[in-house]
Amino acid sequence: MIVDVGGKMLDADESLRLLDQYENEQSLYDFLINSWKYIDPSPFTHGWPIEAVAEHLQAVCDGDVRRLIINIPPRCCKSSLTSVAFPAWVWAQEYASATSGPGVQFLTASYAQQLSIRDSVKCRRLIESPWYKSIWGSRFVLTSDQNTKGRFDNSKGGTRLSTSVGSALTGEGGSIIIVDDPNAAQEAFSDATIETTIDWWDNALSTRLNDPKTGAFVVIQQRLAENDLTGHILEKQSGEWTHLCLPMEYEKSRSFVTTIGWEDPRTEEGELLWPERFGPKEIKSLESALGPWASAGQLQQRPEPKGGGIIKRDWWELWPHDAYPAMDYVIASLDTAYTTKSENDFSAMTVWGVFSGDVVAQNVRAGGTDTERSYAQQSPKAMLMDGWQERLELHDLVEKVAKTCRTMKIDKLIIENKAAGHSVAQEIRRLYAHEDWAVQLVDPKSQDKLSRLYSVQHLFSEGMVYAPDRSWADTVMTQVGTFPKGKHDDLVDTVSMCLRHLRDLGMLTRGQEMVAQVQESMKHRGNDLRPLY
Repeated sequence: MIVDVGGKMLDADESLRLLDQYENEQSLYDFLINSWKYIDPSPFTHGWPIEAVAEHLQAVCDGDVRRLIINIPPRCCKSSLTSVAFPAWVWAQEYASATSGPGVQFLTASYAQQLSIRDSVKCRRLIESPWYKSIWGSRFVLTSDQNTKGRFDNSKGGTRLSTSVGSALTGEGGSIIIVDDPNAAQEAFSDATIETTIDWWDNALSTRLNDPKTGAFVVIQQRLAENDLTGHILEKQSGEWTHLCLPMEYEKSRSFVTTIGWEDPRTEEGELLWPERFGPKEIKSLESALGPWASAGQLQQRPEPKGGGIIKRDWWELWPHDAYPAMDYVIASLDTAYTTKSENDFSAMTVWGVFSGDVVAQNVRAGGTDTERSYAQQSPKAMLMDGWQERLELHDLVEKVAKTCRTMKIDKLIIENKAAGHSVAQEIRRLYAHEDWAVQLVDPKSQDKLSRLYSVQHLFSEGMVYAPDRSWADTVMTQVGTFPKGKHDDLVDTVSMCLRHLRDLGMLTRGQEMVAQVQESMKHRGNDLRPLY
């Protein structure tokens, strides 16, 4: 239809088409809304969680994120957005790059081939829909010589190939590799199946980017086990990945800002993720069907093995500020295992500070009940200030430990008195004798790891242990929370060792009794401790 606008003749239909084109290209979320009727017959339900996923996927297309992990509960449109709408939207982009435009090559995978094929067919139907063709049909067409359920190409060199866990990938690759549900929920208890997935990722899929410098990985799944693909990747390469985690019920202690500046909009503990789809009644039904262990993983995205929970996660107090308080004393503990072999334990280190604050009344959680205690004087607390675990050779380990001690300005480094610990302590003393920190070997005597953690349980239950709002701290809290049934316990050893040492020094004793004990201990230790300030 031609209309006269200010003396100029304009094609109204073409103008509307260009407007639709612009709006849909600018926003993946808007594209999902407008294309929904070609993806799913059910009505579209708006929600900020799916908008958050779309925002992070859009950052992948823009080249701002090249390694993305998304953890989200089941039935939250993750496949419809990530495996169906996202490839079609990327191909609709006018700007061409390794991750944008119709020339992008997609390699998509799931734990089951039929799921990969299902989403491939949906994506192809969307691209061939009258709506999509009317807006972007002039930019590319699907080729006739390669247009099957599992693979289709376009006239600009773009490809969408579907595969599954364990499939051979020789000769195949992608500019964007999407892994949608790599682990099957029904096989979450199968270590053999989980190991098969990890081996396939490590030895096949992780090497399939066409260009490692410009390509991107997207892994999206519900958490199923501590050692599922998400857990495996974050354990090995956590600093390289943007991690979007969306638990069904909000947990303040696990909320942190992603690399693109996104932050969970919820503020109240227990606030629901998507009440328009999953209200209290629906969530209760899901929890009843899944059970506590599966609910923790699939709904809350924090899988905890059965038998864990000596230290409950909500016993950790989250430090809400951007800077640490002034510390009276800073101590670090090191659990050594200097080797780079993947089958061996990690070397692990945590740094703790003791600080004081006025506490008039404090809830003390014990046995699942809250009781009120009042303290008129200052209450000492322990703050987790840093933590890491890596497989390192002796020289690299000593250098990393020394760098951590110097950066965190520690007063004392304690190391477990065992064979590897002796060597590390000896090297640190030889190379860094001029530094201000003391080095002490600590003998746990006959206490096993379980007993050591139980011995500091009361410090957590009384709300005396704090941690910052950071992803590395979440790793420490998760490992402590899953002990003794978790995959690794190296960080756990450093936590119990440090807190036991502080307790034995009298630095976590309440009020004036603490000050008196510390001052008395300093008389006998000379310069071993730094005076409180």
